[in-house]
Amino acid sequence: MRNYISEMLKRKDLLVYLVRSGLKAEHRNSYLGYFWWLLDPLLNVVVYYFLIAVILGRAGEVENFAVFLVIGLVAWRWMSTTVNTSAKSITKYSSIINQVYLPKSIFPLSFTFTQLFNFSFGLIVVALFLIFFGVVPGWQIIYLPVIILTQLLFLMAISLFLGYITVFVRDIDNVLTHVTRVLFYSSPIIWEGGRLPDEYSWVVDVNPIAIIINSYRDILMWNSSPNFTGLFIIAIVSMLASAAMLLYYSKNEHKIIKAL
Repeated sequence: MRNYISEMLKRKDLLVYLVRSGLKAEHRNSYLGYFWWLLDPLLNVVVYYFLIAVILGRAGEVENFAVFLVIGLVAWRWMSTTVNTSAKSITKYSSIINQVYLPKSIFPLSFTFTQLFNFSFGLIVVALFLIFFGVVPGWQIIYLPVIILTQLLFLMAISLFLGYITVFVRDIDNVLTHVTRVLFYSSPIIWEGGRLPDEYSWVVDVNPIAIIINSYRDILMWNSSPNFTGLFIIAIVSMLASAAMLLYYSKNEHKIIKAL
């Protein structure tokens, strides 16, 4: 395990290269280029705001609904894109993996950090909405790095698992589309968590996605401290899961080469 992590650290330049190449490849042939990093989350918010506020007329149920919506959608976008891209991370680079020895865990991790960069542009969109609607965060905004780090650890654990398992079960990639859709509608991204009946409130209480998204809203909208207990549990479990996956990678990477 120690040798494996040491090998990963030696290959940190490769990780940086994969992140850069991933960012360039996303909008390489588009007319607007890197402007899509801002436009994509903005359009996503506009679509859901039109659906919920204009067509369904339910914006009044939540104060500053546009800000509420943009925070949920931007945080969710980081999660969903990381899940979908990291699942194909190892199979995508199969030609390189079969020719040169590289720690295979670098590939799913690179997709997580790529989407972290995209998320930073989403935060710019959130800031614009806060300014436009006159929502001023309190001193609790200092906890923002803590929430981002927790979400990063959470996604790293998921990426390592999906990157490995998809090599052997290619159908996982197809199933993920439906899984992420279920998670989207079962998490308070476009609806408020308190709206659930009492018998279903536990869905939000134990849902790590809900805990993370509500924590963003707590510090940016409601001027309150985030759910430290929930964030701490997510961070610890994610670190343990990541460590377990790295150990598993170090002992079973030869199986990946055979499967590819």
